[in-house]
Amino acid sequence: MIGLPRREQVVIGLLAVTFVICWSSGFIGAKLGAADAPVPTVLMWRFLPLAAIAVPVILVWCRRRVRPMSRSEWGRQVLIGLLSQAAYVVTVYWAIGMGVSTGTTALVDGVQPLVAAALVGPLLGAVVTRGQWVGLALGLFGVAVVSWTDATSAAGRTPLWAYVIPLAGMAALLASTFIERRAPRSVPASVAVSIHCCVSAVVFTGLALATGTASPPASGRFWIAMVWLIVFATLGGYGLYWFLLARIGVTPVNSLMFAIAPVTAVWGAVMFDEPLTATTVVGLGLAIAAALIAGRRERSERARLVRRRRRERRERADVTGRRERRERADVTGRRERSERAEVTERDPPAAGGQASGSGPSDGRGVVGVSSGAASGRPN
Repeated sequence: MIGLPRREQVVIGLLAVTFVICWSSGFIGAKLGAADAPVPTVLMWRFLPLAAIAVPVILVWCRRRVRPMSRSEWGRQVLIGLLSQAAYVVTVYWAIGMGVSTGTTALVDGVQPLVAAALVGPLLGAVVTRGQWVGLALGLFGVAVVSWTDATSAAGRTPLWAYVIPLAGMAALLASTFIERRAPRSVPASVAVSIHCCVSAVVFTGLALATGTASPPASGRFWIAMVWLIVFATLGGYGLYWFLLARIGVTPVNSLMFAIAPVTAVWGAVMFDEPLTATTVVGLGLAIAAALIAGRRERSERARLVRRRRRERRERADVTGRRERRERADVTGRRERSERAEVTERDPPAAGGQASGSGPSDGRGVVGVSSGAASGRPN
């Protein structure tokens, strides 16, 4: 947020806090919903109401556009929706359904900014700093500590391979982020989220119909969980993710993922009695420290970039000022020369001026000679 006005920094900060809380609520809502219905049922009834809201938004936006979206642009948004919602959400529900705690799932997903820092070089041509590699190693160690603690406390119930599932979701979300960043033209966050919700509604409705799990349960807790997931997790968390991504960039938004894990771990401990041991706290601390280490150089680079841009703007302003002064001087000089030429043409020197100048001299000479001759004539 370096370089933004003070008031805008405050607004972005409040939205960032809201994003962390809303995104964390998705892990809690996943466990609440999956307790009363199969995963395809939960996901179908989470996204069908969203699609009903999203379709009018897409239609209004398409009518107002001067140039319609091309097939490649539509395909890009469909692919982003498949990766960032369908694939990501499935892995979260799958992992939690297998017995992985909500806090651990959030932490594994939260390692995304470190992986992004490591992959930003090959994918976007940027230089990966030493601090980013150190942060990645430290963050992965923190994830390993928390995952091992969770796995040993849930021994016999959760297979070890289940802890790899959130990594797949993290990779899908990361891929969607890079695809969106490399798009030649941006799409408004509200429209992008609407397209993604429609894609997810189609995918999960088809999955629920294929598995015979489309009918929702009559449980009131199920519908409370659906409202929770629609309002907080999707509209709040997912919507703010793309809004902040467009406003402040990939690295700051992804760094917020590290705050999601501790918040989710506390929620899981309070609501579901999930383990929150001292080792888990240490692992979460390592992950947060990793984010700070990896982001320190990035923040200094951004500050240096802002200072360089300001200096370049000042230099361009100085160059422009000097050029304008030279141009004004040239124009003034040309105007003055033109004015002098016009005066000369309008009032030329008298034709006999030089003759009169030489005439008197000659006259004076003739007179002088005559006078001398006259003076030399004897009386």
